[in-house]
Amino acid sequence: MDGSIHRQAMRERYQNVRQQTERLCAPLAVEDYVIQSMPDASPARWHLAHTTWFFETFVLAQACPGHTPWHNDFAYLFNSYYNQIGAQYPRPKRGLLSRPSVAEIYDYRCAVDERMEAILSAGDERVEPFLPTIELGLQHEQQHQELILTDLKHMLSCNPLFPVYRAWTSEPTPPAPLPRLAWVEGKSGVYEIGHNGDGFAYDNEGPRHATWLQPHALASRPIVNGEYLEFINAGGYGCPELWLSMGWDTVRANQWEAPLHWVKVAGDWWHFTLAGLRPLNLDAPVCHVSYFEAEAYARWSGARLPTEAEWETAASAYPLEGHFVESGRHQPLPPTPLAGAGPLLQLFGDVWEWTSSPYSPYPGFSPAAGAVGEYNGKFMCNQLVLRGGSCATPHDHIRHTYRNFFQPEARWQFSGFRLAR
Repeated sequence: MDGSIHRQAMRERYQNVRQQTERLCAPLAVEDYVIQSMPDASPARWHLAHTTWFFETFVLAQACPGHTPWHNDFAYLFNSYYNQIGAQYPRPKRGLLSRPSVAEIYDYRCAVDERMEAILSAGDERVEPFLPTIELGLQHEQQHQELILTDLKHMLSCNPLFPVYRAWTSEPTPPAPLPRLAWVEGKSGVYEIGHNGDGFAYDNEGPRHATWLQPHALASRPIVNGEYLEFINAGGYGCPELWLSMGWDTVRANQWEAPLHWVKVAGDWWHFTLAGLRPLNLDAPVCHVSYFEAEAYARWSGARLPTEAEWETAASAYPLEGHFVESGRHQPLPPTPLAGAGPLLQLFGDVWEWTSSPYSPYPGFSPAAGAVGEYNGKFMCNQLVLRGGSCATPHDHIRHTYRNFFQPEARWQFSGFRLAR
């Protein structure tokens, strides 16, 4: 591709991603920008600033000789975990900062965007080596777009008024009939997984390598609220034999009795959504469950969770599609397999699906040189892999090889699961 055409395409993509982040924040009151509801979450203002700091630090400061930082203290306030860059303000205390103001953060975004626009618009070819870093920054910002929604949802759920982030513009259409859960035979033998080199991928998605698959079957869709309610009503949260030891300790310590954001109203279960508190949709994929809860349900049902290799091998035969909408609706978009794919699986865009695979490096993995190498590799310990993308994941950010990862007790993300056997 001609360099000027490549720069123009990147310029348009940069504008679209940056504008989408601000559109997500448009419904917020200024007070909503600053609250941090738990140590794992961050205020919306911090997300806006951190994603901007990424471009200033990894692109402008290196591509533009003589670049002057917008504010000398922002490198400390908005660096997340890049130790090679410098010290960071403690993550659990991000919600204690009333300054810089929200207006100042938007001024910061505007200033950095203007400088990025200048280097992407100019005929200067010195920006060419930084295009991969810019793409990494945009993928990084799309991750934070999802985090903005998950963190806002957790923050709003802590308010007994159950505020609405964004109301429906019209009442939802009745949900389509829930497809019956079926078992789809998976491939067995030696298969390759990992990114094949086409398009963007994070470093943890490769190298592509061979793996052995035992004979197995995957559930055709994720487990839904109605099915998980049966587990609750059967006393699943009170049966220690169903739980891993650490999971049982976590359940008791936190007094869990249902997924996060489920609320009892006059004896009935409701769930808090970004559209407010709604009656529990029994046909929607169960969401906001930890790995421990997913594993306990699988054990209770006589099944197990899939490995990430089983999930990816099945997913590689399917195009991307989305189903569940976080407002509480279920919008079926029939999954269409590629030629020869066999029976249908519903795989993408509902919930991130827990797998049984630990988040560890693929054979031959090596992190990138420099500070950007801290992006993924240093977290490969004590976490589990999730696959598939959620209703909050930007559509063009989802791919078959994407390896999301969280600690097994985490459940504020849009996380659910499917069964395997």
